[in-house]
Amino acid sequence: MKFQRWLQAHTTAITIASALLIAVGYLGKWLGSTWGYAVPLMVASIIAAVPIAIHAYQALRVKVISIELLVTIAVIGAFAIGEYNESAIVTFLFLFGNFLEQKTLAKTRASIKSLTALAPTTAAVLQPDGSTADVDIDDVEVGDVVVVRPGDAIPVDGVVATGTGYADEAAITGESRAVSKEADTPVYSGTILSDGYLQIRATKVGDDTTFAKIVELVEDAQDTKSHAEKFIDRFAQYYTPAVLVIAAVVLLASRDLRLAITVLVLGCPGALVIGAPVSNVAGIGNGAKRGILVKGGTAMDGMAKVDTFVFDKTGTLTQGNTTVTDAAYYADAAGARQLVAALEATSNHPLGSALVAFAGGSTNLPVTDSQVIKGQGVTGTIAGQHVCAGNLKLVQAHGVALTVAQRAKLAAMQATGASTVILAVDGTVTALFAIADAIRPEVPAALQALKASGAKELVMLTGDNAVTANAVARQLGIDTVHAELLPADKVTYVRQLQQAGRTVAFVGDGINDSPSLATADIGIAMGSGTDVAIDTSDVVLMRSSFDALVHAYRLAKKTVLNTRENVAIAIAVVLFLLVGLFAGFIYMASGMFVHEASILVVIFNAMRLIGFGKSAKLDLRQVQTTD
Repeated sequence: MKFQRWLQAHTTAITIASALLIAVGYLGKWLGSTWGYAVPLMVASIIAAVPIAIHAYQALRVKVISIELLVTIAVIGAFAIGEYNESAIVTFLFLFGNFLEQKTLAKTRASIKSLTALAPTTAAVLQPDGSTADVDIDDVEVGDVVVVRPGDAIPVDGVVATGTGYADEAAITGESRAVSKEADTPVYSGTILSDGYLQIRATKVGDDTTFAKIVELVEDAQDTKSHAEKFIDRFAQYYTPAVLVIAAVVLLASRDLRLAITVLVLGCPGALVIGAPVSNVAGIGNGAKRGILVKGGTAMDGMAKVDTFVFDKTGTLTQGNTTVTDAAYYADAAGARQLVAALEATSNHPLGSALVAFAGGSTNLPVTDSQVIKGQGVTGTIAGQHVCAGNLKLVQAHGVALTVAQRAKLAAMQATGASTVILAVDGTVTALFAIADAIRPEVPAALQALKASGAKELVMLTGDNAVTANAVARQLGIDTVHAELLPADKVTYVRQLQQAGRTVAFVGDGINDSPSLATADIGIAMGSGTDVAIDTSDVVLMRSSFDALVHAYRLAKKTVLNTRENVAIAIAVVLFLLVGLFAGFIYMASGMFVHEASILVVIFNAMRLIGFGKSAKLDLRQVQTTD
């Protein structure tokens, strides 16, 4: 065991030594020394073959016939026929190919290393006497108050107890943007306090933090095999023994040991075995850098096949809170806002709250005789004026008549699906307000981008009323709308789409839509990484943005395409080598060189995924279908 660990630690040195010995051997040949040529090559073959043979033995112990076994047998055969140069070059190229493979794969996992490097190891915990003590991160408990200063990494999930500042949440959302933090706002482990001073009460620590879950998720995802990888694994179980059988048949038929050994070497499916995993790792790493967490190769495959996107409305397509989206004034605008804010401050209705916020907060105007009329609005007296704020039924009951133009404006507001509030002062309409859950501004162009990238149908399922839902759908270009649904009804519609042969992705907030996220072929949670979102969905968009959704869809398609390219390259190279062998223009050393070169080709092809989408930020105003 110690010897195996030593070999693993010194494989690079063995590879370098093998190369130097090969150079010495060919120098001896040039000088005309037979022993000076043969001995260095024999030593090079032996030292390079040892780690390969050990790997082959370990695989055989678990009943796996590996590529290393083919190379080991080939080296023994080359020794048997005295072709030390062939055995030395084959073993060197094999080790060198593995060296480059590991170095390249390490680059594709850089996103994980950069994430884990952000994880703090200690926390400054506030003590009862007001001092702080540096405590190992594993010893911090829920409820502890930790102190974070400018430039420090936040060590726990929690809420701000005291202090203000700005945190860089790139590790969580993928977007390097300063986020304001003040009392009672949430903070996440692994984010950086770029400015300010915070005392944070811990709500999650250690492996329970959002940051720890993200790292674990991405690590697990990169180890989760795609359909292509699973197929290749099954293929390799039969392919490798088949190569051994073919080599044996060639030996019996031709009595040419050299030819049979060459078949063993050139038949190694190295590029085929490595091509799919490296694409998978690179694609998932690309997403992780952008706050897109894809749960493994299977989820990546499924995302690429999606042809129908189903969206929840509130909080997904819309901003999730009611705001004033339109206003029309028939008197002094500032005065109208002050009056409606003063009157609505006496009510706790959501529409009233939106109007107070729109006016900049409640005013100091005294309101008397205020009365909340359920289902209609609010009335009261302000500065001796009788003020009404509510629907048409309310103002008509107080003798207020709307002009033709005002009625037309009111109808236009209502046609957008917004709730409307009429402000009347002493019997005269002074303002009309439209209040709605505002659509995210980037959504319309993003939905076009999804269609341009291959989505066939966009569906909205919502518990909101049909008028509002249809109005929102018209603005967004949604193909199909189903409104006034309970969570169970949404699941039913998702299943109906699946039964119709669609591959469905459900996009929701990961909390109240968890049944639909779990039912869909691909569940996509748009949110800040809640436990439910991470556990239920296949893809988590930490930044909750639609440009991330479009990137995830395009990345999935690109990753699957890249995997297919690698498989095609690998199969084409094996066929070329075998044809070249029997045609007489490919030999063991040259064939092994081509074989190892093909491994590098598929790795470098996969590495293109690391930079996918980096050359130009997605411009949702000009939807493009190219990457």
